[in-house]
Amino acid sequence: MKKNYTTSTANYTSLVDNYVLSIAGHDPTGGAGITSDLKTFEAHGFYGLSVCTTITVQNDTNFKQSIWTNLDIILSQIETLFERFHIPVVKIGIVENWITLSQILDKLHELNPKIKVVLDPVFKTSSGFDFHYNENQEILDKIWKQCFIITPNYDEIQSLYPDLNISKTIEHISKFTKIYLKGGHRSDLKGWDELYYDKTSAIEIFPIYKTVYQKHGSGCVLSSSLACNIALNYPIKDAAINTKIYIETYLRSSKGLLGTHQMVVAGV
Repeated sequence: MKKNYTTSTANYTSLVDNYVLSIAGHDPTGGAGITSDLKTFEAHGFYGLSVCTTITVQNDTNFKQSIWTNLDIILSQIETLFERFHIPVVKIGIVENWITLSQILDKLHELNPKIKVVLDPVFKTSSGFDFHYNENQEILDKIWKQCFIITPNYDEIQSLYPDLNISKTIEHISKFTKIYLKGGHRSDLKGWDELYYDKTSAIEIFPIYKTVYQKHGSGCVLSSSLACNIALNYPIKDAAINTKIYIETYLRSSKGLLGTHQMVVAGV
């Protein structure tokens, strides 16, 4: 049975660590990727660390090119950060392919066996550029087991297992990890998100505002906000609800494709 939630009143504000890591691409506009993630981390009171997986040539409406970072460089960046900082939560965005992602996850769990990974499985940009991320699907189950939660939208979750419908895909992935299913691409109830946790439990998180505006990189902001709420030790339902409040506030911050971030007051 699904329950509806619109707000969280519980106060879970004990900050275990002040660092959150983004492993994602660089977007020159600052609306998506690591630049957007760092803004989101700071708005939640965290110091953001970053590892760059690709240099992109894009603006807020047109994606032209992705220049992928060599895997050895990515792993070296990660190792060097962990030499200096204790990192309890990591948000992962665009990565070149599933094999590269699997090796990144192996390294993270080697460096911190208790690490919590928030994976945003990006297949396409909002302007339509296709990253061809759906290769080597035989390693997907291993990847899900190493993630604390994944945050696909409706288009992305349908691409994960082309032979399965959405409900069967959710059922399968839920055996291994939690899912925050973003509803911005839904054809029926646009903006209605769903959280699947504890294998059989789910809640619907419905829109808070009647009017929001499309934003370049909104999926990055949502997953980064969720990572921060998890780092703040909120239970997963409260973390998801707080994230919904944050992302809709961000979507209302301007009528253009690039938004602004507002500082979060802890416990509110």
